[in-house]
Formats: sequence, structure tokens, C-alpha cells
Amino acid sequence: MHPDVAAIQNMAMQGQYSAALEQLQTLDSALQQEVDALYIKAVCLRAQDERAQALQTLKVLLQQDPGHVRAYQEIGHVHVAAKNATKAIEGYAEAVRRDPALLSSWKPLVTLYKMAGDQAGMQMAQQQLATLEQMPPPLRAAKSALNQGDLEKAEAICREFLQKNKQHIEGMRLLAQIALEAKILDDAEFILESAVEFEPAHIGARFDLASVQLKRQKFGAAEKTANALFSERPQDLECKTLLASARLGVGDTSAAITLYEELAEANYQLRNTYLLLGHAYKTAGNLSAAVAAYQQVYQHAPDYGDAFWSLANTKTYQFTDDELAHMRDYAENSATAAVDKVHFSFALGKALEDRKEFAESFQYYERGNELNRKLLQYSAPDIIRRADRQRAHCTAALFEERAHAGCTAADPIFIVGLPRAGSTLLEQILASHSQVDGTLELPNILSLARRLRGRAVPKPGEEPQYPRILAELDEDYFRRFGEQYINDTRVFRQNAPFFIDKMPNNFLHIGLIKLILPNAKVIDARRHPMSCCFSGFKQLFAEGQEFTYGLKEIGTYYKAYVELMDHWDDVLPGFVLRVQHEDVVADLEGQVRRMLDFCGLEFEQSCVEYHKTERNIRTPSSEQVRQPIFTTALAQWKHYEKHLDPLKKALGEDVLSRYPI
Repeated sequence: MHPDVAAIQNMAMQGQYSAALEQLQTLDSALQQEVDALYIKAVCLRAQDERAQALQTLKVLLQQDPGHVRAYQEIGHVHVAAKNATKAIEGYAEAVRRDPALLSSWKPLVTLYKMAGDQAGMQMAQQQLATLEQMPPPLRAAKSALNQGDLEKAEAICREFLQKNKQHIEGMRLLAQIALEAKILDDAEFILESAVEFEPAHIGARFDLASVQLKRQKFGAAEKTANALFSERPQDLECKTLLASARLGVGDTSAAITLYEELAEANYQLRNTYLLLGHAYKTAGNLSAAVAAYQQVYQHAPDYGDAFWSLANTKTYQFTDDELAHMRDYAENSATAAVDKVHFSFALGKALEDRKEFAESFQYYERGNELNRKLLQYSAPDIIRRADRQRAHCTAALFEERAHAGCTAADPIFIVGLPRAGSTLLEQILASHSQVDGTLELPNILSLARRLRGRAVPKPGEEPQYPRILAELDEDYFRRFGEQYINDTRVFRQNAPFFIDKMPNNFLHIGLIKLILPNAKVIDARRHPMSCCFSGFKQLFAEGQEFTYGLKEIGTYYKAYVELMDHWDDVLPGFVLRVQHEDVVADLEGQVRRMLDFCGLEFEQSCVEYHKTERNIRTPSSEQVRQPIFTTALAQWKHYEKHLDPLKKALGEDVLSRYPI
């Protein structure tokens, strides 16, 4: 908050409303229109019974910041002053929907629901109020800050509370939730593990721990916890949902589907249940059942954009005219939630692309990306600096000095590259071999890199300790890291001697892979830059890959990736096999033989007939790789070429000249 605005806020808090309004008028016009100033103005106007002006001010505020929770609460206060119970309820209800820990909105809601004769609403508000009043005030404040997106404030309050109450389980759960929102998953897991150690029977802490383990793809550990919870509470449908997700994680798709179907029969959270059921069917390759489940989602929740994006993301579904009109209506409706508008936009982009209406299709793809950047508060990843650090520290001299480091296991076959580059196809081809297990996009290498980076935040101008630390560690560490990787990934394997790790972002850590697993194989799935980048731009990823939500950003990322792969070729000659997607399409058997030779595997015809292999596939390309190879997508970007100048400029002539089409 600007210092001048903070001073005016103090005046308002002391009841000096007229003086505060006068001081607001002295601010420059831009500062007067900032959210904090507008909120103070609305509060002061309401306090002076200038209710119409207060509501107009709040309207302007919410146009700038539609998620401003206190503004909705203030709307409730204004309408209470005007004795309009219906409108007051609307304001307070929206405030608590956005921040369920907002005690100061639940209190008037109890009275207002009673006045309106809404018995169910009153009981719900009373229950929420009682729960919040039992919570220690610092935790209530931290939870409210978390709900309103102020993670720094939430963490500070929560940590201060826990310093005085070191084994407070609910405080630890809240701190873990804050870490989860900040995407610091290892901290969240550690906090919850500690909570469970302090109180092993605590249902909530165990449930939260399993949920975090699912996010970290520690599916074996999550299933163990979920199984125990479900055996203790077989009637608890939340525990059943958790177990279904864990079963899906360990590859027991049929068991997961059975559990989701039971949840649907019990009418439990049908929107979410049918969506998860659809994902499970899609993973198992039952596309017709997946489509039926996704259609059930929008029957129950017509404004839920993810139902339509999930249909579009099958890559084969053709929307009807009615569905197209439905999506357009909700995409343009101001009442549609921002996240749903993102999903509707991407789904419309795909639907219109299938109808060859490319101009309008691009408009929706562009809108979806723009909305998602705002929603994620996107900032461009420092891919160039990260690649520069790898080049600076992962030198030929380092690998020569560490030539005998690492675990000698030759089990892993890493497939790296960028999303939408054809890596799922390569995985399906290799996983069709009798000696190779397909797995997932495993997070283990990325987790190790985070560990080596350390928890300390570098000072301005200071670089992280990874990858610099690779030259400082004792060689024994690399062997132990490699052995831990082999042990931790066993849960994803069957019985084959080799397995695939298809995490695309591992291209940043090929030096680390070489040091801990020198006998591993690495395949770089490469696709024409325009084709790959535009395909990424069209794809709405479940999480991560934020660099795809802008043409300039994805072009910059691709260029940095190509230049870093050039470095790995220079310092680790022969360690990486590059497989161009266009070459696989043009000469499938030739490229299959080339990959199998590189991996030391005998040729098997099943690899050429990869589309006949039955296995669980979780990436957006799952349906495409269950079909014989096709060429239609190779130059799909050309339909949009007139819109792609920012992408071409970011890629640069050097990269584009390598891959003419």
C-alpha cells in the first residue's frame, strides 16, 4: 500500500471519515483509482450514509479487482445500512464464498438468513461461525489471508503461532496448506509428516499428507495411507475419493474406475466425480466411456468449463452445434468464473479449429492464454539464466573428473524435450517392447535438483547453489543419488529390466542424470519449432508449463532448450539420441530400429505396431498414440501463420533455419 494511502487508512480506522475523504481528494488521480484507495473511500462513504456513492465506488473497485473479498463484504454492510436484507445476503455470501474464514461476514449472515426465513442458510452460517470461533484467532487470520491470496502474510502469522504452539496439528496443517499454495510441495510434505508423527491417529493430517503425496507423484506412499484411512472409515466418501486417486496413481485403473462409479451412484460431488471418472476412463483407453462421463459433468454443471475442455482434450471429440453455442454463451457471460472462461476458450479454440474456422479459433486460443496468464499471475521463467548456469558449471572437464561417479544401473530410458514434441509417441513405441516398462512423467530428477538447489533464497545477484554444487560434492553422493532414484521409481514399474522416465523438463538436468546414472539412455524428442510451439500454445496444461501461455514466451523457451541441447551434445557426445518427430512420421520402422539400437534392444515388431499396445497413458496425446501414425498435425500451424510473428521473432533465424518446412 502506498504510504499516503496507508496514512488515510489510519484516519478512517480512527473514525475520521470526513478528513479521510478530504485527504483522498488530494492524492493524484492515478492513486485515487488504486484498489486500496477505492476501498477506503467506499468505507468512509458508507459511514457517512452516502450509500449510492459507496456502491458506485465498490463497482469501480471490483472492475479492477473482481476477487477483492472485502469489497463484497462492504457491499453487504452498505445494504444492511439500507435495510435491504436480500442484497446484503448476496454481498456477504459472495464474500464468504471467496473467503470461508471471514468471521465478520458470517456473523451478519446468521441474522439475515433468520430474518429472511431461510432456515437451512441460517443453520449453515451458524455451523461455520461456530467452527471459526473455536479456531485460535491467529490461525483464523492466517486462513483468511490465505483465502485472499496473501501467502506471505498467512505464513508469517502461522509461523508466529507455531513458535508458541509447536505441536498444534491444525496450525501445522494450515502451514502445509500455505506451502502447497506456494507450490513448495516438499515443505508441505515434511510439515504433514511431522504432524502425523506427533499425532498418528489424526485423520485430517493423514488425509492431507496423502493428498500432498499424490501431488508429488509418490503414489505408493499415498495409496498406503489412503488404504488405511478407508479401512478405518469405509463410509467416508472423501476417503473413498482419495483412495480412487491413489489407485489410479499406482496404475490400478480398473479399481479406481470402480470406486468412482460407486461415488457417482452415491451422488457424491457429481461434478468432480464424473470428471475424475472420465479422466480414469481416458487413461485406460475407453474413450466412449470417458466422453459419456464428461457429458455427465456438464449436465450437472453447465457452467463448468473443464467438462468441455476435457472433451476437447480427447483430441478426437467433435462438438455439436448446440454444444458450440453453449460454450460461446458461457465464454462471453460476465458471471462465468475466470477459470471456467479459460477452459471454455481453449475448448472453443479446438472446436473451431476442427471446423476449419481458423481466424475465430485463434481468437479463442489467444484469449484463453491471456486469461490464464492473469489467473496464474504469470511471470516468465528464467529459462535463459538457468540454461546459462548449466553451461557454465556442467563442462566437459567436470564430466571427465567425475567419469567414475554414479550408480551403474542401466535401467532408465529418459525421454526429454518440450511438451507436444512427440514424446508420448516415443514412449508408446518403446513401451511396446517386451523389455521396457512405460511409467509416467516422473518428478524424481526435478526433486533432486530442488534438493541440491537448497532452501535458502539467493540474495540479489547471487546464483543458486545448483548446479555449481555438482563440482563440490563427494563422488559417493552421486552413487547414492542414483541408487535412490532407482529405488524410488520401482513403484511405477512392472517386471521389465528397463523403464521410461518421460519428464520433458529433464532436458535442463541431463548433466545431473549423467553424473548419477552414467549408463542411462537419454532420447531428445524434437519437433519442428513452429509446430511444437504452436501446439503448446493451444494446449491447456493441468499445471506447470506456464511458459506456453504466450507466443513470445514459448518461442524464447524453445530457443533456450535447443541451445542447451547443443551444449549437452558438445560436452557429452553420444549420450543423447535426437529423434525428430517428422522423421518418425516419414520412416517409422527406420526410426524405431534406430532407437532400439541406441537402447541396446533387439527389434520387435510390436514397437512398429505400438497403437495395439494396451497401457495406461495420462498425457494429452493419449488418444493420438493409440492410433496408427498420421501426418495431419505436422503443419497445422500454417493455418495460423499470419498470427505467429511474435513466435517467429522469439525463435530467431538460427533456430528456424535448422528446420525448414
